[in-house]
Amino acid sequence: MKKTILTTTALALSAGMVFAAAHEKTIRMGTEGAYPPYNFINDAGEVDGFERELGDELCLRAELTCEWVKNDWDSIIPNLVSSNYDTIMAGMSITDERDEVIDFTQDYFPPTASAYVAASDAVDVTSGVIAAQTATIQAGYVAESGATLVEFATPEETVAAVRNGEADAVFADKDYLAPLVEDSAGELMFVGEEVALGGGIGMGLRESDTDLKEKFDAAITSMKEDGTLNAMLKKWFGEETATY
Repeated sequence: MKKTILTTTALALSAGMVFAAAHEKTIRMGTEGAYPPYNFINDAGEVDGFERELGDELCLRAELTCEWVKNDWDSIIPNLVSSNYDTIMAGMSITDERDEVIDFTQDYFPPTASAYVAASDAVDVTSGVIAAQTATIQAGYVAESGATLVEFATPEETVAAVRNGEADAVFADKDYLAPLVEDSAGELMFVGEEVALGGGIGMGLRESDTDLKEKFDAAITSMKEDGTLNAMLKKWFGEETATY
């Protein structure tokens, strides 16, 4: 009887230690660090932007210890699946195609417009050469639009292609393009019609990480309910941005 009690106690302690170890695991937050104001690397060499501030608050509310990891966009999903980090917060739109490979939290940024930017208002975006970042919903849209798609690894390269005449226009999230147009002193301008794509922006996770998804979903819900998410959206994207 005594042996049974000792064995039971040992098993209980072992289970408790496993739970504690799992609870104390540092959650690695993967981001691109090249898509301001969503995410970027600041002068101190640290991840910054809307998603850094939001992600830190979500980790705080979920009572998780988190650290940030920078990863190139074109391998950001494969490296999540390979467990090189535990989440993706990188301006990633929720789509059915991506949802077949990874899972998503609820959206933390409502569906917003994608737009074309060119160096001339005479550009025909339906038949011209259009730059887009590789593996984005914008690249997929251009590929099916009848225009000629040229893909680049980074968003900066897509805009540079317009500036140097390699592409007639760039197609990307309007929130990313707007500050570039504003700061271009008339060199860049919006052309064509805005296009609504995707189901909002969410945090990507491995499909097996259901507990982690529940924690982040609860934290996002709490921020929507108390207004802090809307305040953060307006801080980073302006008073006219879409909110909840």
